[in-house]
Amino acid sequence: MLKAAACLSAATLTLPLVLIAVATSSQNPALPGSSTGDAPTAYALRDIPSTYLRWYQDAAQTCPGLSWSVLAAIGNVETDHGRSQLPGVHSGQNSAGAGGPMQFIAATWASYGADANRDGRADRYHPADAIHGAARYLCANGAGKGGKQLYRAIWHYNHADWYVRKVLAQAARYAAPTPVVQASGRGALAIRAALRWRGTPYSWGGGRPSGPSYGIAHGAHIKGFDCSGLTQYAWAQAGVRIDRVAADQYDDGPHIPRAQLQPGDLLFFSHNPRNPAGIHHVALYLGGGRMLHAPQTGDVVRIAQFTGNAYRERQYVGATRPAAPRSRQL
Repeated sequence: MLKAAACLSAATLTLPLVLIAVATSSQNPALPGSSTGDAPTAYALRDIPSTYLRWYQDAAQTCPGLSWSVLAAIGNVETDHGRSQLPGVHSGQNSAGAGGPMQFIAATWASYGADANRDGRADRYHPADAIHGAARYLCANGAGKGGKQLYRAIWHYNHADWYVRKVLAQAARYAAPTPVVQASGRGALAIRAALRWRGTPYSWGGGRPSGPSYGIAHGAHIKGFDCSGLTQYAWAQAGVRIDRVAADQYDDGPHIPRAQLQPGDLLFFSHNPRNPAGIHHVALYLGGGRMLHAPQTGDVVRIAQFTGNAYRERQYVGATRPAAPRSRQL
């Protein structure tokens, strides 16, 4: 099984202690939309069709600072993620002249429509196109800046304060609370970079030092990360280049005793923990017995429990703290 997992190993540098929050906006903390990486809640995973969730997440990445949860909330309020049978959702227009799952009027679509599914035309009735068009429209109105600008951008979508409040309330139900992690050194930089992509789809073979990418085989049509793609990306942002495959990442830095784990260290798992050659998964240690990883196809980049998780404990091989020689640093 091709399981790309790349572990970083960065020298411990004297950098200030960093408090890392998943949502990085300094705007109104009551408003979502501050990070493209907010993780879906269990409710969001139940309520939003998986294909729509992927499109919301992909579209949000085109507008730095805009959360997928805002796009999803608009999709919910407008047409229940395309499930509504009201006129204008699947064809034609409603009484206001709006059409498609994100309810665009023709004039607005002409300016902001997108061809996200790459079929050669921007179609407001195709969910991928419509959702990317909504992201473009919101971004043009300042949604990525958060706070009052986000409120104003949603108001432009539908000129009513009750509508904005409803969208923001729904977005808050979709996005998980922000965890805070204490970390220092290059590990802090790696964790901060990886946390930005919480909620990003798992893509087999996906991810590179520059960010999420389309994968291979069953990941070919999914833009995201696999486990080692995520760790390689995270440590690249910390200035350290590591290998692409998990088993190779295991040797990209000194091995760290479990009692000395620090945020940013790489955790490795194998079906036979006595055989590092069989490593099939890698994760970033967050502290407090938690880890951040890209688990498997159909899942998303998310925080999970490491300590006390019987499945992970059985397969735990060891940890590496990326500490590449100067010649391998970026």
